[in-house]
Amino acid sequence: MTGTAGREPVDTSPSPTVTDERVARGVPEELDEFQLVEYRPEYRVDLERIRFSPYFSRLSAVTQVISQSGAGLAVHNRLTHSVKVTAVARAIAVSLAGDWGERGALVRDLGGCDAVVVQAAAAAHDLGHPPFGHLGEQTLDRLARERFGLSEGFEGNAQTFRILTRLDEYDRAGHGLNLTAAVRAAVLKYPWTREQGEGWRAGAGTPRGLAPHRPGEGARKFSAYTLDLDDMLDARSAYPEIARRQQTVECSVMDIADDIAYSLHDLDDFYRADLLNQAAVSAEFRTWIRDRAALAVVPLEDLRRARRTAGHGLELLRRRLVSHDPWIAGDDAFGESVARVAEEVVDGLLSVPYDGSLAADRALAVFMAGWIARLQHSITVSRDPHIRSGHVSLDAAAFHDVAVLKFLQERFVLHRPDLALYQRGQASVIERLVLSFEAWLDDDDEVRRAPRRLLDLVELAAEDYLVLRDRAPELLPTTDASALRRFATGRGIIDYVASLTDAQAMSVANLVSGASERLWDGGQGL
Repeated sequence: MTGTAGREPVDTSPSPTVTDERVARGVPEELDEFQLVEYRPEYRVDLERIRFSPYFSRLSAVTQVISQSGAGLAVHNRLTHSVKVTAVARAIAVSLAGDWGERGALVRDLGGCDAVVVQAAAAAHDLGHPPFGHLGEQTLDRLARERFGLSEGFEGNAQTFRILTRLDEYDRAGHGLNLTAAVRAAVLKYPWTREQGEGWRAGAGTPRGLAPHRPGEGARKFSAYTLDLDDMLDARSAYPEIARRQQTVECSVMDIADDIAYSLHDLDDFYRADLLNQAAVSAEFRTWIRDRAALAVVPLEDLRRARRTAGHGLELLRRRLVSHDPWIAGDDAFGESVARVAEEVVDGLLSVPYDGSLAADRALAVFMAGWIARLQHSITVSRDPHIRSGHVSLDAAAFHDVAVLKFLQERFVLHRPDLALYQRGQASVIERLVLSFEAWLDDDDEVRRAPRRLLDLVELAAEDYLVLRDRAPELLPTTDASALRRFATGRGIIDYVASLTDAQAMSVANLVSGASERLWDGGQGL
C-alpha cells in the first residue's frame, strides 16, 4: 500500500502513546488493506497543512506565464493553476483507484494511488516557483552559481521539496511540515540531485530532465538539493517497488495533470488576452500539413536557422519527439495530432476572437472541458515503463496532443520580443534584490537590521551545511568553514527572494534601491 512513513509520526490522534496505526486512527482492526485504503486521515492532515501554508497562499500573486498586471485578472496565476492541476489529478486518481480490473491491480502492486495524496502533491507542486515565473527561476539559478558558488543553483522543483521538508515549519523546528513519505515522494517529479545529471546526454535513453543543458551544469531538472538529500531518500524508501529514477504512481498522476493543465489553461489565458494571432498560427499548421514530405528532408541546421518560417517549427518539434521519445512518438500520430489541433484549436477556437461576452465564455468553457475530459481518460498504466515515462502515462494520441499544444504557446507567445523585453526588466528586479541583500548581510554595522526571516533562512542553511559536512563531507565541494558560511549566505538569500510574490519583489527592490519614497511600501512581514 501507499507509504506513510515520516521522520516523525503525524499527530492525528489525541493519544500519541498508542502505537498501533489502526487503533490510533480510529479504524476498526477487522478492516482489511483494501478497505483501509479509503481511510487515510494522515493524508488529509498533509493536504490541509499544505493548503494552509503561507507559501501556498502566496501563489495567488505569482506569475504563471504572463503576469496579471500585464494582461488583466482573467489570466491564471500559480494558485489558480495549482487548484486546476489538483482537480485534474484527483479525477485521474479516483479513476485508477476505482478500477478493479487489471489496470487497478497493477496500480495497487506499485504502491497504490490515493486521491488525497495526489491532491496534496498537486497543491504543493509549484510552491517553489519564485517571483515572475520561469524567468525568475532562470535568474536565481544564474545568480546562485555566479555570486555564491552554489553549483546546484536554483531549481523550482527542488525548492518545493526544501519548502515542504525544511523552510515551512508547522509545529516542530527542523521538520518542515512533517509530511508523510507518500506525499513527500509524490512531489519528487525528478528524483535525483543536480550533480547526478553529470555523464548523461539528452536522448532516448535518458530520463526527462536528467541531462544537462551544457556539460558541467548537472541535471537540467531535479527535485532535491544535496542539503535535502536525506529527506528525499527517506521518502523514496517507502516505495521499494519503484525503480530508482522512476516517479511513484501518485507522482506520475500529478505530473500528467500538470501537463494537461499547462497545455490548456495557458491556451485559455493567451486566447483571452488576444496574444495568439490566428493568421500566423494557421500558416504554421497549414504549411506543415501541406509540405510535410518536403520539410522532412530539409537539413536540421537549415530548419533551425529558419525556425520562424511557417512550418519549420512544427517540423523541428516532430524530429525532437521522434528522436527523444521513440517509445511513444511516431510520424503518423504526430500528423494526426497536428491535424486535430489545427481543426479544433486553430480553425475552431481561434477563428472567433474572444470578445468578453457571456457567449464567448460559454464557448471557451465547453471547449476546455471537452479537451480536459478526453486527456483525463487517455491514461495508461505500465509495470515496466520506458525510462522517459512513468508507470502512469498518457496514451500516444494524448501525448502528441499535449506536445503540439505546448508548442503552439511557446512558438507564438513565449518567444514574442515584447514579452522578452518585459521579462528582462523583471530579471533586473530579481538581480537587484539578490545583490542588495548580499551587500546588506556583508555590512557588519547593519546586518542586525536585516529582515528577520532572511537572517533565519541563512542560519537554517548554515546548520544544514554543518550537518552535511559532518555526515557526508564527500558531497560538498569544500569543508572550509568560511566557504560553507558563504554558501549558507547565498542559499539563505536565494530562499528568501524565492519566497516573495511578484508585487513584493517589485516593492522591496524599489525600497532597497531608494526608488520608493514610501517608508512602509511593501516591507511589512518580510
